[in-house]
This record gives sequence, structure tokens and C-alpha cells, in this order.
Amino acid sequence: MSEESCLFCKIIAGQIAGNFVHQDERCVVIRDIHPQAPMHVLVIPRDHLESLDDATQNDEGLLGHLLRVGARVANDEGHAENGYRSVVNTGAGAGQSVFHLHVHVLAGRVMNWPPG
Repeated sequence: MSEESCLFCKIIAGQIAGNFVHQDERCVVIRDIHPQAPMHVLVIPRDHLESLDDATQNDEGLLGHLLRVGARVANDEGHAENGYRSVVNTGAGAGQSVFHLHVHVLAGRVMNWPPG
């Protein structure tokens, strides 16, 4: 998918509205429009990477940043005590529907295992 047609790139560029929870120089956090838990946010890097498979060694700092920001948002929204789940879907067979790397952070209900 090209950056020009990517839903998340359009949200980051302000071409499509998003419910922003956090923004910094490396990523944005938006609320999922089809939440699967009371808190369901997406942590999205500003730079377009289609999936985790496209990340390189140079992206390791960014990947850690995405996880850390997701944890901060979950904690800020009061989910430290009961926990939260961070998920990266890679490929259509794993449930990735927008091909721009993103981390789902879900909280506010019991998370069953296995997840799906």
C-alpha cells in the first residue's frame, strides 16, 4: 500500500479526522473506531512501515518507543492495576486490516487466552 492511499498516513497528515490521545515527533495515538475493549487505542508511527516484517534494525528504537507510549497511555487512563494488552497484528491472516504498522492497546475488560 502506498503512503498516499494509507488510512493512517491520511489521519496523521490531518486529511481524515482521528480521535487523538497522544502525539509526539515519532508517533500518534488514536482511539480505535471499532473498539474491542472499553479502552482500545492504536499507537501508530508517523513514518509509514507496512508491518512489523518491514521494520529493520534501524527501527528498533521506534518499536520500543511505540510500546512505551502505549504503556504510558494505558497507565494514564487508569489501567495499571488491572493490566492491559498490547498487540501487533502482522499480515492479513493475523488480522492486520490497515497496512501501516500499529500497536493495539486494549484494557478495561478481562483478556482471555488464547486471544483468537
